[in-house]
Amino acid sequence: MGVVYHTNYVNWLEIGRTEFLRDASISYRELETQGLLLPLTDVQVSYKSPARYDDIVEVRTWIEQITPVRLDFGYEVYRDEQLLVTGTTKHVFTNLQFKPVRLPKLLPDLYEWLMGQA
Repeated sequence: MGVVYHTNYVNWLEIGRTEFLRDASISYRELETQGLLLPLTDVQVSYKSPARYDDIVEVRTWIEQITPVRLDFGYEVYRDEQLLVTGTTKHVFTNLQFKPVRLPKLLPDLYEWLMGQA
């Protein structure tokens, strides 16, 4: 059909989230080495207009809500200034065994930075 397959948008949201964290000078890999995982618990995507193959898109990412154990991101995907997709993802902070943890106790500096972004 000449348009981007719908599940690719979820991958783009993940890239937006990864780059958002990188802006905090911490990579997701570094979080894992410090014992923190951020598994996805929910994803919502609303398609407004299709991206076409070979389009250059921009993923805008922000924190919608943060608590000591949860983090929700909001997203918008644009081609030029045309809104293509909106979305949200919900995550929980866990240790390497997928047990919930309180981020302020594990990584207080990261928690403070995230709170400042919310």
